Amino acid sequence: MNFVKSTTEWKFFPSDGFVIKAFALLIMLFATILPANAQQTYTGSDGVEVTIDDLSRVVSIGSAITETIYAIGAEDHLIAVDESSTFPGETENLTKVPFTRNLSAEGLLSVSPSVILASAAAGPPTVVNQVRGAGIPLLKLTADETVQAAFERTRQLGQIFENEEAAEQLIQNMKADLDIAANARSRVAEKPTVLFIYARGANMLMVAGNGTSAKTMIELAGGENAFNSFEGYKPLTAEAVVEANPDVILMMNSGIQSVGGKEGVLQTPGVSLTKAAKKERIYSMDGAYLLNFGPRVGEAVLDLIAKFYPGVELTENLQASEGP
Repeated sequence: MNFVKSTTEWKFFPSDGFVIKAFALLIMLFATILPANAQQTYTGSDGVEVTIDDLSRVVSIGSAITETIYAIGAEDHLIAVDESSTFPGETENLTKVPFTRNLSAEGLLSVSPSVILASAAAGPPTVVNQVRGAGIPLLKLTADETVQAAFERTRQLGQIFENEEAAEQLIQNMKADLDIAANARSRVAEKPTVLFIYARGANMLMVAGNGTSAKTMIELAGGENAFNSFEGYKPLTAEAVVEANPDVILMMNSGIQSVGGKEGVLQTPGVSLTKAAKKERIYSMDGAYLLNFGPRVGEAVLDLIAKFYPGVELTENLQASEGP
């Protein structure tokens, strides 16, 4: 800064450098008094625009959303999760609200959320409308059970919590695992036929067809789904199981437990006659890990490959190391 002394007083003439520094100081000052979370507006998977300006009390509905929030390091914002959100174990320390598709307005409003981040499958619609009518922002994120949907959810949550760098790193980690899986698939000669059974007790047995997350995971792991002639799930019949004659039977942990373990599966009509039963290739995995396409989707695919192809080498850049 420059000072010029007149005959009667000192006069102050600020230099250009001083003005720039003062301006920068003012910007920093205003930044410190702005709200912690700037207002952001998003269009949900249901087409509804939702404005979020407070992330202090977040409720997460849907296991894939909850897992992703933890994976990008934003879990300190959470005050409650739905009952499907069981991973990571720290979720047990949070208040639980009902399952994704069986929400209650009273249960959600009782925890005084500042925002609800929900799977597109969240409902029923009357409850969603009640919560929004009460002035609580409720943003629906994609519920698609695909790899691309996993990437999309991760990016969306990274933007919402301003953890975009962590979100992109998580996506790169998922892609790395999926690349290893693709490498392994390219080195196996025969695809096993895999029958996925959805069970809720011995009297509620369904098999997976097209358009299911089970089929997608089976194919990502190098298998061939046993049923490709119908969409969704259909009741299991002995005739269809015997005709499909799968090499592998795959279930969720909760499902296999509901029928009494592997012995219960073997007592299911038709199953004992399959190659899977004769070679004792009946496997189960945690349902959310296997089917929800959360941030661990790549790990789940690699675990499936290890079941489908015992002894297969799951190594990054394996083709390059083997040479031409």
